[in-house]
Amino acid sequence: MNDKVFSVSNRLLPTSNGERAVAEHLYNLVRELPIISPHGHVDPMILRENQPFSNPASLFLYFDHYITRLLHADGVDLALLREPKDPLDEQHARNAWRIFCSRWHLFAGTASGYWLVHSLETIFGINQEPSAEGADDLYDQIQAVLLDPSFRPRELYQRFGIEFLATTDDPADSLEHHIALNNDASFQGRVAPTFRPDFYISPDAENWLQRVDKLCSMTSQPVTHQGLVQALWLRREFFKQNGCVSVDIGAETAFTTVLSDSRAQLLFEKAVAGTISKAEAEEYRGNMICEMARMSCEDGLVITLHVGVFRNHSPKTLANFGRDTGHDIPVRAEFSYNLKPLLDAYGLHPNLHIILFSLDETTWGREVAPLAGFYPSVFIGAPWWFLDAPDSARRYREAITETAGFYRGSGFIDDTRAFLSIPARHDMARRIDSSFLSNLVNQGRISLATAEKVAVDLVTTVPRQAFKL
Repeated sequence: MNDKVFSVSNRLLPTSNGERAVAEHLYNLVRELPIISPHGHVDPMILRENQPFSNPASLFLYFDHYITRLLHADGVDLALLREPKDPLDEQHARNAWRIFCSRWHLFAGTASGYWLVHSLETIFGINQEPSAEGADDLYDQIQAVLLDPSFRPRELYQRFGIEFLATTDDPADSLEHHIALNNDASFQGRVAPTFRPDFYISPDAENWLQRVDKLCSMTSQPVTHQGLVQALWLRREFFKQNGCVSVDIGAETAFTTVLSDSRAQLLFEKAVAGTISKAEAEEYRGNMICEMARMSCEDGLVITLHVGVFRNHSPKTLANFGRDTGHDIPVRAEFSYNLKPLLDAYGLHPNLHIILFSLDETTWGREVAPLAGFYPSVFIGAPWWFLDAPDSARRYREAITETAGFYRGSGFIDDTRAFLSIPARHDMARRIDSSFLSNLVNQGRISLATAEKVAVDLVTTVPRQAFKL
Protein backbone atom coordinates (compact mmCIF):
# COMPACT_ATOMS: atom_id res chain seq x y z
CA MET A 1 0.00 0.00 0.00
CA ASN A 2 1.25 3.48 -0.71
CA ASP A 3 0.78 6.35 1.70
CA LYS A 4 -1.66 8.43 -0.34
CA VAL A 5 -4.77 9.07 1.72
CA PHE A 6 -8.03 9.70 -0.14
CA SER A 7 -10.49 10.34 2.70
CA VAL A 8 -12.49 13.53 2.08
CA SER A 9 -15.51 14.19 4.29
CA ASN A 10 -16.99 16.88 2.03
CA ARG A 11 -16.64 14.81 -1.12
CA LEU A 12 -18.82 16.10 -4.01
CA LEU A 13 -20.08 19.10 -2.00
CA PRO A 14 -19.58 22.67 -3.33
CA THR A 15 -16.17 24.27 -2.94
CA SER A 16 -17.38 27.79 -2.13
CA ASN A 17 -17.97 28.38 1.58
CA GLY A 18 -21.48 29.79 1.22
CA GLU A 19 -22.88 26.97 -0.87
CA ARG A 20 -20.99 24.32 1.05
CA ALA A 21 -22.51 25.38 4.37
CA VAL A 22 -26.06 24.96 3.05
CA ALA A 23 -25.17 21.73 1.23
CA GLU A 24 -23.61 20.25 4.37
CA HIS A 25 -26.73 21.19 6.34
CA LEU A 26 -28.99 19.49 3.80
CA TYR A 27 -26.74 16.45 3.49
CA ASN A 28 -26.71 16.00 7.27
CA LEU A 29 -30.52 15.83 7.17
CA VAL A 30 -30.48 12.87 4.79
CA ARG A 31 -27.17 11.05 5.25
CA GLU A 32 -28.55 8.57 7.81
CA LEU A 33 -32.00 8.08 6.30
CA PRO A 34 -32.87 4.49 5.28
CA ILE A 35 -31.95 3.26 1.81
CA ILE A 36 -34.81 2.45 -0.53
CA SER A 37 -33.47 0.36 -3.42
CA PRO A 38 -36.42 -0.50 -5.70
CA HIS A 39 -34.38 -1.71 -8.68
CA GLY A 40 -31.16 -3.72 -8.62
CA HIS A 41 -29.54 -7.07 -9.32
CA VAL A 42 -28.27 -8.38 -5.99
CA ASP A 43 -28.67 -12.17 -5.74
CA PRO A 44 -31.20 -12.87 -2.94
CA MET A 45 -29.41 -16.13 -2.22
CA ILE A 46 -26.58 -14.29 -0.46
CA LEU A 47 -29.05 -12.91 2.09
CA ARG A 48 -30.85 -16.20 2.50
CA GLU A 49 -27.69 -18.24 3.10
CA ASN A 50 -25.80 -15.43 4.86
CA GLN A 51 -22.41 -16.95 4.24
CA PRO A 52 -19.22 -14.89 4.47
CA PHE A 53 -18.05 -13.29 1.23
CA SER A 54 -15.34 -15.58 -0.06
CA ASN A 55 -12.59 -13.11 -1.00
CA PRO A 56 -11.99 -9.53 -2.19
CA ALA A 57 -11.99 -10.49 -5.87
CA SER A 58 -15.39 -12.14 -5.57
CA LEU A 59 -16.66 -9.16 -3.62
CA PHE A 60 -15.38 -6.34 -5.84
CA LEU A 61 -14.30 -7.71 -9.22
CA TYR A 62 -15.82 -10.90 -10.59
CA PHE A 63 -19.39 -9.67 -10.95
CA ASP A 64 -18.85 -5.95 -11.51
CA HIS A 65 -18.67 -5.30 -15.26
CA TYR A 66 -18.08 -1.60 -14.57
CA ILE A 67 -14.62 -2.66 -13.40
CA THR A 68 -13.85 -5.59 -15.67
CA ARG A 69 -14.74 -3.70 -18.88
CA LEU A 70 -12.09 -1.02 -18.26
CA LEU A 71 -9.48 -3.63 -17.43
CA HIS A 72 -10.44 -5.52 -20.58
CA ALA A 73 -10.07 -2.30 -22.58
CA ASP A 74 -6.51 -2.11 -21.25
CA GLY A 75 -5.75 -5.53 -22.68
CA VAL A 76 -6.56 -7.85 -19.77
CA ASP A 77 -8.17 -11.18 -20.70
CA LEU A 78 -11.65 -11.33 -19.15
CA ALA A 79 -10.96 -14.94 -18.18
CA LEU A 80 -8.50 -13.61 -15.59
CA LEU A 81 -11.21 -11.37 -14.08
CA ARG A 82 -14.22 -13.66 -14.02
CA GLU A 83 -15.12 -16.15 -11.32
CA PRO A 84 -13.24 -19.44 -11.95
CA LYS A 85 -14.85 -22.87 -11.95
CA ASP A 86 -13.79 -23.20 -8.33
CA PRO A 87 -15.11 -20.02 -6.63
CA LEU A 88 -12.65 -20.60 -3.76
CA ASP A 89 -9.59 -20.63 -6.02
CA GLU A 90 -7.30 -18.44 -3.91
CA GLN A 91 -4.56 -18.10 -6.50
CA HIS A 92 -6.98 -16.96 -9.21
CA ALA A 93 -8.56 -14.44 -6.83
CA ARG A 94 -5.20 -12.99 -5.77
CA ASN A 95 -4.03 -12.73 -9.34
CA ALA A 96 -7.22 -10.90 -10.38
CA TRP A 97 -6.80 -8.56 -7.42
CA ARG A 98 -3.17 -7.83 -8.33
CA ILE A 99 -4.19 -7.02 -11.90
CA PHE A 100 -6.83 -4.61 -10.62
CA CYS A 101 -4.56 -2.90 -8.08
CA SER A 102 -1.73 -2.49 -10.59
CA ARG A 103 -4.15 -0.62 -12.87
CA TRP A 104 -5.87 1.49 -10.23
CA HIS A 105 -5.00 4.62 -12.21
CA LEU A 106 -7.46 3.52 -14.90
CA PHE A 107 -10.33 4.28 -12.52
CA ALA A 108 -9.34 7.86 -11.69
CA GLY A 109 -12.39 10.08 -12.16
CA THR A 110 -14.74 7.17 -12.91
CA ALA A 111 -17.87 6.18 -11.05
CA SER A 112 -16.30 2.76 -10.30
CA GLY A 113 -13.33 4.44 -8.67
CA TYR A 114 -15.67 6.52 -6.55
CA TRP A 115 -17.70 3.51 -5.34
CA LEU A 116 -14.53 1.60 -4.49
CA VAL A 117 -12.98 4.48 -2.56
CA HIS A 118 -16.18 4.99 -0.58
CA SER A 119 -16.57 1.27 0.18
CA LEU A 120 -12.96 0.78 1.25
CA GLU A 121 -13.11 3.82 3.49
CA THR A 122 -16.55 3.50 5.10
CA ILE A 123 -16.95 -0.27 5.27
CA PHE A 124 -13.40 -1.51 5.78
CA GLY A 125 -11.78 1.53 7.36
CA ILE A 126 -9.11 1.61 4.63
CA ASN A 127 -8.18 5.08 3.39
CA GLN A 128 -5.19 4.36 1.20
CA GLU A 129 -5.20 3.79 -2.53
CA PRO A 130 -4.70 0.38 -4.15
CA SER A 131 -1.34 -0.09 -5.84
CA ALA A 132 0.73 -2.85 -7.43
CA GLU A 133 3.16 -3.03 -4.52
CA GLY A 134 0.42 -3.07 -1.90
CA ALA A 135 -2.04 -5.44 -3.59
CA ASP A 136 -1.42 -8.47 -1.37
CA ASP A 137 -1.46 -6.41 1.81
CA LEU A 138 -4.78 -4.82 0.83
CA TYR A 139 -6.19 -8.22 -0.10
CA ASP A 140 -5.23 -9.60 3.30
CA GLN A 141 -6.72 -6.63 5.15
CA ILE A 142 -10.06 -7.06 3.40
CA GLN A 143 -9.99 -10.85 3.78
CA ALA A 144 -9.46 -10.55 7.53
CA VAL A 145 -12.49 -8.29 7.84
CA LEU A 146 -14.64 -10.65 5.78
CA LEU A 147 -14.13 -13.37 8.40
CA ASP A 148 -15.79 -11.17 11.03
CA PRO A 149 -19.44 -12.33 11.54
CA SER A 150 -20.56 -8.70 11.52
CA PHE A 151 -19.58 -8.54 7.83
CA ARG A 152 -21.95 -11.22 6.64
CA PRO A 153 -24.64 -10.11 4.16
CA ARG A 154 -27.56 -9.86 6.59
CA GLU A 155 -25.54 -7.94 9.12
CA LEU A 156 -24.36 -5.55 6.40
CA TYR A 157 -27.95 -5.18 5.18
CA GLN A 158 -28.87 -3.85 8.63
CA ARG A 159 -25.70 -1.78 8.95
CA PHE A 160 -26.32 -0.13 5.58
CA GLY A 161 -29.80 0.89 6.72
CA ILE A 162 -31.59 -0.75 3.81
CA GLU A 163 -35.35 -0.47 4.17
CA PHE A 164 -36.34 -2.07 0.87
CA LEU A 165 -34.30 -4.04 -1.67
CA ALA A 166 -35.63 -5.28 -5.01
CA THR A 167 -33.90 -7.94 -7.08
CA THR A 168 -34.40 -8.78 -10.77
CA ASP A 169 -35.90 -12.15 -11.60
CA ASP A 170 -36.99 -14.31 -14.52
CA PRO A 171 -40.77 -14.95 -14.78
CA ALA A 172 -40.10 -18.69 -14.51
CA ASP A 173 -38.10 -18.30 -11.28
CA SER A 174 -39.41 -20.24 -8.29
CA LEU A 175 -38.61 -17.29 -5.98
CA GLU A 176 -37.48 -19.81 -3.40
CA HIS A 177 -34.96 -17.42 -1.85
CA HIS A 178 -37.51 -14.62 -1.53
CA ILE A 179 -40.08 -16.99 -0.03
CA ALA A 180 -37.51 -18.31 2.44
CA LEU A 181 -36.51 -14.79 3.49
CA ASN A 182 -40.14 -13.75 3.90
CA ASN A 183 -40.73 -16.75 6.14
CA ASP A 184 -37.54 -16.27 8.17
CA ALA A 185 -38.38 -14.44 11.39
CA SER A 186 -34.69 -13.83 12.04
CA PHE A 187 -34.39 -11.62 8.93
CA GLN A 188 -35.77 -8.14 9.49
CA GLY A 189 -35.41 -6.78 5.95
CA ARG A 190 -37.73 -6.57 2.97
CA VAL A 191 -36.42 -8.14 -0.24
CA ALA A 192 -38.81 -8.13 -3.19
CA PRO A 193 -38.59 -9.84 -6.57
CA THR A 194 -38.93 -7.89 -9.82
CA PHE A 195 -40.64 -9.40 -12.85
CA ARG A 196 -38.27 -9.23 -15.87
CA PRO A 197 -40.07 -10.51 -19.02
CA ASP A 198 -37.49 -9.48 -21.67
CA PHE A 199 -36.63 -12.99 -22.84
CA TYR A 200 -40.32 -13.78 -23.40
CA ILE A 201 -41.59 -10.61 -25.06
CA SER A 202 -38.67 -10.34 -27.52
CA PRO A 203 -38.84 -13.10 -30.17
CA ASP A 204 -35.24 -12.46 -31.22
CA ALA A 205 -33.92 -13.14 -27.72
CA GLU A 206 -31.69 -16.18 -27.31
CA ASN A 207 -33.59 -19.40 -26.51
CA TRP A 208 -36.90 -17.54 -26.87
CA LEU A 209 -38.96 -20.58 -27.91
CA GLN A 210 -37.51 -22.83 -25.20
CA ARG A 211 -38.31 -20.20 -22.59
CA VAL A 212 -41.83 -19.70 -23.92
CA ASP A 213 -42.40 -23.47 -23.95
CA LYS A 214 -41.29 -23.69 -20.33
CA LEU A 215 -43.42 -20.78 -19.14
CA CYS A 216 -46.53 -22.00 -20.94
CA SER A 217 -45.99 -25.51 -19.63
CA MET A 218 -45.60 -24.42 -15.99
CA THR A 219 -48.84 -22.40 -16.25
CA SER A 220 -50.76 -24.99 -18.31
CA GLN A 221 -51.19 -22.65 -21.27
CA PRO A 222 -51.04 -23.45 -25.00
CA VAL A 223 -47.95 -22.30 -26.91
CA THR A 224 -49.74 -19.49 -28.72
CA HIS A 225 -49.64 -15.72 -28.47
CA GLN A 226 -52.64 -15.62 -26.15
CA GLY A 227 -51.23 -18.55 -24.21
CA LEU A 228 -48.02 -16.64 -23.62
CA VAL A 229 -49.91 -13.51 -22.58
CA GLN A 230 -51.94 -15.53 -20.07
CA ALA A 231 -48.83 -17.31 -18.81
CA LEU A 232 -47.12 -13.99 -18.16
CA TRP A 233 -50.22 -12.73 -16.35
CA LEU A 234 -50.33 -15.80 -14.10
CA ARG A 235 -46.65 -15.46 -13.26
CA ARG A 236 -47.14 -11.78 -12.47
CA GLU A 237 -49.80 -12.83 -9.99
CA PHE A 238 -47.37 -15.28 -8.38
CA PHE A 239 -44.66 -12.61 -8.17
CA LYS A 240 -47.06 -10.09 -6.67
CA GLN A 241 -48.14 -12.61 -4.04
CA ASN A 242 -44.49 -12.83 -3.05
CA GLY A 243 -43.87 -9.12 -2.67
CA CYS A 244 -43.17 -7.95 -6.24
CA VAL A 245 -43.91 -4.26 -6.88
CA SER A 246 -42.56 -3.74 -10.40
CA VAL A 247 -42.03 -5.13 -13.88
CA ASP A 248 -38.66 -4.29 -15.43
CA ILE A 249 -38.32 -4.14 -19.22
CA GLY A 250 -35.06 -3.57 -21.03
CA ALA A 251 -35.19 -2.79 -24.75
CA GLU A 252 -33.02 -1.10 -27.35
CA THR A 253 -35.88 1.27 -28.20
CA ALA A 254 -39.09 2.48 -26.55
CA PHE A 255 -41.16 1.45 -29.58
CA THR A 256 -44.73 0.43 -28.72
CA THR A 257 -47.73 -0.57 -30.77
CA VAL A 258 -51.14 -2.15 -30.20
CA LEU A 259 -51.78 -5.12 -32.50
CA SER A 260 -54.88 -7.13 -33.25
CA ASP A 261 -54.89 -10.65 -31.83
CA SER A 262 -54.64 -12.08 -35.33
CA ARG A 263 -51.58 -9.99 -36.23
CA ALA A 264 -49.90 -10.84 -32.93
CA GLN A 265 -50.58 -14.55 -33.46
CA LEU A 266 -49.16 -14.38 -37.00
CA LEU A 267 -45.93 -12.81 -35.68
CA PHE A 268 -45.83 -15.40 -32.89
CA GLU A 269 -46.06 -18.21 -35.46
CA LYS A 270 -43.25 -16.65 -37.47
CA ALA A 271 -41.13 -16.49 -34.33
CA VAL A 272 -41.82 -20.16 -33.56
CA ALA A 273 -40.87 -21.08 -37.15
CA GLY A 274 -37.70 -18.96 -36.95
CA THR A 275 -38.73 -16.79 -39.91
CA ILE A 276 -39.54 -13.55 -38.08
CA SER A 277 -37.62 -10.48 -39.30
CA LYS A 278 -35.90 -7.93 -37.05
CA ALA A 279 -38.63 -5.36 -37.81
CA GLU A 280 -41.36 -7.90 -37.06
CA ALA A 281 -39.66 -8.90 -33.82
CA GLU A 282 -39.63 -5.25 -32.75
CA GLU A 283 -43.31 -4.99 -33.69
CA TYR A 284 -44.14 -8.01 -31.54
CA ARG A 285 -42.08 -6.69 -28.61
CA GLY A 286 -43.74 -3.27 -28.93
CA ASN A 287 -47.14 -4.90 -28.65
CA MET A 288 -46.04 -6.99 -25.66
CA ILE A 289 -44.77 -3.87 -23.85
CA CYS A 290 -48.30 -2.51 -24.28
CA GLU A 291 -49.64 -5.81 -22.92
CA MET A 292 -47.45 -5.34 -19.86
CA ALA A 293 -48.90 -1.84 -19.41
CA ARG A 294 -52.43 -3.16 -19.84
CA MET A 295 -51.79 -5.74 -17.14
CA SER A 296 -50.37 -3.05 -14.86
CA CYS A 297 -53.62 -1.15 -15.16
CA GLU A 298 -55.20 -4.25 -13.59
CA ASP A 299 -52.66 -5.48 -11.05
CA GLY A 300 -50.98 -2.17 -10.24
CA LEU A 301 -47.39 -3.32 -10.77
CA VAL A 302 -45.08 -0.45 -11.68
CA ILE A 303 -43.25 -0.66 -15.02
CA THR A 304 -39.64 0.41 -15.34
CA LEU A 305 -38.64 0.79 -18.98
CA HIS A 306 -34.88 0.90 -19.65
CA VAL A 307 -33.98 1.86 -23.22
CA GLY A 308 -31.10 3.20 -25.28
CA VAL A 309 -28.72 0.26 -25.18
CA PHE A 310 -27.20 -2.07 -27.78
CA ARG A 311 -26.98 -5.34 -25.86
CA ASN A 312 -24.08 -7.73 -26.36
CA HIS A 313 -22.14 -5.58 -28.81
CA SER A 314 -19.26 -8.10 -28.94
CA PRO A 315 -20.43 -11.52 -30.21
CA LYS A 316 -17.15 -13.19 -29.24
CA THR A 317 -17.45 -11.90 -25.68
CA LEU A 318 -21.06 -13.08 -25.54
CA ALA A 319 -20.05 -16.55 -26.75
CA ASN A 320 -17.13 -16.84 -24.32
CA PHE A 321 -18.47 -15.11 -21.20
CA GLY A 322 -22.22 -14.57 -21.61
CA ARG A 323 -24.41 -11.56 -21.03
CA ASP A 324 -23.79 -8.64 -18.66
CA THR A 325 -20.03 -8.76 -19.01
CA GLY A 326 -19.40 -5.16 -19.98
CA HIS A 327 -20.04 -5.07 -23.72
CA ASP A 328 -23.46 -3.39 -23.80
CA ILE A 329 -23.15 0.03 -25.48
CA PRO A 330 -25.45 3.09 -25.24
CA VAL A 331 -27.33 4.22 -28.36
CA ARG A 332 -29.68 7.06 -29.29
CA ALA A 333 -33.19 6.85 -27.83
CA GLU A 334 -36.60 8.39 -28.64
CA PHE A 335 -39.74 8.43 -26.50
CA SER A 336 -42.33 10.94 -27.73
CA TYR A 337 -43.31 9.04 -30.89
CA ASN A 338 -42.38 5.55 -29.73
CA LEU A 339 -44.49 5.67 -26.56
CA LYS A 340 -47.52 7.38 -28.08
CA PRO A 341 -49.46 4.14 -28.82
CA LEU A 342 -48.98 2.98 -25.22
CA LEU A 343 -49.85 6.37 -23.74
CA ASP A 344 -52.86 6.77 -26.04
CA ALA A 345 -54.20 3.48 -24.72
CA TYR A 346 -53.20 3.59 -21.06
CA GLY A 347 -51.37 6.84 -20.24
CA LEU A 348 -54.26 8.36 -18.28
CA HIS A 349 -55.16 5.21 -16.36
CA PRO A 350 -54.88 5.83 -12.59
CA ASN A 351 -53.27 2.45 -11.89
CA LEU A 352 -50.37 2.83 -14.32
CA HIS A 353 -46.94 4.01 -13.24
CA ILE A 354 -44.28 3.75 -15.95
CA ILE A 355 -40.78 4.96 -15.11
CA LEU A 356 -38.62 5.87 -18.11
CA PHE A 357 -34.87 5.26 -17.93
CA SER A 358 -32.64 6.37 -20.79
CA LEU A 359 -28.95 5.94 -21.54
CA ASP A 360 -29.34 8.79 -24.02
CA GLU A 361 -29.19 11.77 -21.67
CA THR A 362 -30.29 14.16 -24.43
CA THR A 363 -33.78 12.72 -23.91
CA TRP A 364 -33.98 13.71 -20.23
CA GLY A 365 -34.93 17.35 -20.73
CA ARG A 366 -36.22 17.11 -24.28
CA GLU A 367 -38.71 14.23 -23.92
CA VAL A 368 -38.79 12.37 -20.61
CA ALA A 369 -39.31 15.36 -18.31
CA PRO A 370 -42.02 16.91 -20.53
CA LEU A 371 -43.85 13.56 -20.70
CA ALA A 372 -43.66 13.17 -16.91
CA GLY A 373 -44.74 16.78 -16.56
CA PHE A 374 -48.09 15.98 -18.18
CA TYR A 375 -48.97 12.29 -17.89
CA PRO A 376 -49.79 11.20 -14.31
CA SER A 377 -48.60 7.71 -15.25
CA VAL A 378 -45.10 8.73 -16.37
CA PHE A 379 -42.12 9.17 -14.03
CA ILE A 380 -38.51 10.10 -14.77
CA GLY A 381 -36.00 7.34 -14.11
CA ALA A 382 -32.79 8.30 -12.34
CA PRO A 383 -29.43 8.28 -14.15
CA TRP A 384 -28.76 4.67 -14.96
CA TRP A 385 -25.74 2.49 -15.62
CA PHE A 386 -23.08 4.55 -17.45
CA LEU A 387 -24.84 7.65 -16.13
CA ASP A 388 -25.26 6.82 -12.43
CA ALA A 389 -22.19 8.90 -11.66
CA PRO A 390 -21.64 12.26 -9.94
CA ASP A 391 -21.30 14.47 -13.02
CA SER A 392 -24.17 12.73 -14.82
CA ALA A 393 -26.37 13.08 -11.73
CA ARG A 394 -25.72 16.83 -11.75
CA ARG A 395 -26.60 17.06 -15.45
CA TYR A 396 -29.75 15.05 -14.78
CA ARG A 397 -30.99 17.51 -12.16
CA GLU A 398 -30.18 20.43 -14.43
CA ALA A 399 -31.99 18.79 -17.35
CA ILE A 400 -35.26 17.82 -15.67
CA THR A 401 -35.94 20.16 -12.75
CA GLU A 402 -37.05 23.30 -14.58
CA THR A 403 -39.59 21.24 -16.54
CA ALA A 404 -40.82 18.63 -14.06
CA GLY A 405 -39.61 19.73 -10.63
CA PHE A 406 -38.40 17.26 -8.03
CA TYR A 407 -41.49 15.10 -7.52
CA ARG A 408 -41.92 13.39 -10.91
CA GLY A 409 -38.81 11.23 -10.55
CA SER A 410 -38.14 7.70 -9.40
CA GLY A 411 -35.79 8.50 -6.55
CA PHE A 412 -32.24 7.23 -6.84
CA ILE A 413 -31.82 3.78 -8.41
CA ASP A 414 -28.56 1.95 -7.73
CA ASP A 415 -29.21 -0.84 -10.31
CA THR A 416 -26.23 -2.78 -8.99
CA ARG A 417 -25.03 -6.35 -8.62
CA ALA A 418 -22.30 -5.20 -6.23
CA PHE A 419 -23.96 -5.39 -2.81
CA LEU A 420 -21.26 -3.40 -1.03
CA SER A 421 -21.59 -0.47 -3.42
CA ILE A 422 -25.24 0.20 -2.52
CA PRO A 423 -24.55 2.68 0.31
CA ALA A 424 -21.82 4.39 -1.74
CA ARG A 425 -24.17 4.96 -4.64
CA HIS A 426 -27.04 6.28 -2.53
CA ASP A 427 -24.69 8.49 -0.54
CA MET A 428 -23.40 9.96 -3.81
CA ALA A 429 -26.95 10.82 -4.91
CA ARG A 430 -27.69 12.49 -1.58
CA ARG A 431 -24.55 14.60 -1.81
CA ILE A 432 -25.30 15.67 -5.39
CA ASP A 433 -28.91 16.57 -4.59
CA SER A 434 -27.83 18.49 -1.48
CA SER A 435 -25.37 20.45 -3.60
CA PHE A 436 -27.97 21.15 -6.30
CA LEU A 437 -30.52 22.35 -3.74
CA SER A 438 -27.87 24.48 -2.03
CA ASN A 439 -27.24 26.28 -5.30
CA LEU A 440 -30.95 27.06 -5.67
CA VAL A 441 -31.07 28.40 -2.12
CA ASN A 442 -28.04 30.59 -2.65
CA GLN A 443 -29.52 31.93 -5.88
CA GLY A 444 -32.69 32.89 -4.03
CA ARG A 445 -34.79 30.55 -6.15
CA ILE A 446 -36.13 28.43 -3.27
CA SER A 447 -36.18 28.87 0.50
CA LEU A 448 -34.06 26.85 2.87
CA ALA A 449 -37.22 25.33 4.34
CA THR A 450 -38.30 24.14 0.89
CA ALA A 451 -34.82 22.76 0.21
CA GLU A 452 -34.93 20.84 3.50
CA LYS A 453 -38.27 19.27 2.60
CA VAL A 454 -37.19 18.37 -0.93
CA ALA A 455 -33.89 16.86 0.24
CA VAL A 456 -35.70 14.48 2.57
CA ASP A 457 -38.52 13.72 0.13
CA LEU A 458 -36.06 12.75 -2.63
CA VAL A 459 -34.83 9.95 -0.38
CA THR A 460 -38.17 8.88 1.08
CA THR A 461 -41.43 10.19 -0.41
CA VAL A 462 -40.41 10.28 -4.07
CA PRO A 463 -39.33 6.60 -4.48
CA ARG A 464 -42.23 5.42 -2.33
CA GLN A 465 -44.69 7.30 -4.52
CA ALA A 466 -43.14 6.21 -7.83
CA PHE A 467 -42.90 2.53 -6.84
CA LYS A 468 -46.13 2.48 -4.80
CA LEU A 469 -44.31 1.36 -1.64
